[in-house]
Amino acid sequence: MDFFNSVIEFFQTGGTFMYPILVVAALGSAVAIERFIRLHYERYTNRSMWDKLQPLLASADFDQARSLVKEDNSSVSKLLSMGLARQGTVRRREDIEIAMEESMMEIIPQLEKRTPYVALFSNIATLLGLLGTIMGLIEAFTAVANANPAEKADLLSASISVAMNTTAFGLMTGIPLLIVHALLNSLTGELIDSLEMVSVKASNLIGSSTRRRFEIDVPVKRGQESNEKPAHDSEDKAEPEAEIETETEAETEKQQTETA
Repeated sequence: MDFFNSVIEFFQTGGTFMYPILVVAALGSAVAIERFIRLHYERYTNRSMWDKLQPLLASADFDQARSLVKEDNSSVSKLLSMGLARQGTVRRREDIEIAMEESMMEIIPQLEKRTPYVALFSNIATLLGLLGTIMGLIEAFTAVANANPAEKADLLSASISVAMNTTAFGLMTGIPLLIVHALLNSLTGELIDSLEMVSVKASNLIGSSTRRRFEIDVPVKRGQESNEKPAHDSEDKAEPEAEIETETEAETEKQQTETA
């Protein structure tokens, strides 16, 4: 109870600048809480979705993977939907990677959204505390200038003590917000790194399945061509035999004409 009363007294003696600092602290805390919840939710959903998609990509079941990413709204689904849309329509791996990089350019701003406001609120709280202290000191020196010389020292020390409350409250608000901003940046960086890792792994799986399919199709096509070649050869052989028979018949007719 004594601690609660001391906090209230500290806030009341700080002056009018304590209220703007309190508003900034509330706004910064709200943004920080929202960002922490959102980023942790993104990390959980991305991990669970990748655990479902990785076996499908490894087994080259791309149709099932496409239907799965369409039903989900996580960052991994948005990233891989662009790559899976290109799979089967393009042959180069670079085209799939470019498509997923394009999707990354849309996802990263969503992950970093509103995080810079936390650092902004931290700076604003600190500056408001300094401004409140300066304004309090100006008022203190103005009041002491017209006071009794015997009371000047006591009035000045009391006024300075009250004015310093705004600086203390501004720093108490700004320092935690600055730490929270660093933590949010670290969490956002981990998410971006994980998405880049997923992009590389997915492109490798898609590329390896396409390569295996090509290696299977080439021998089949070669076998079909080898089966077609004997038919052509038999036709080519039949043509000379037909020509020989025609020449023999012509010679026979010629001999019969001469005999007649």
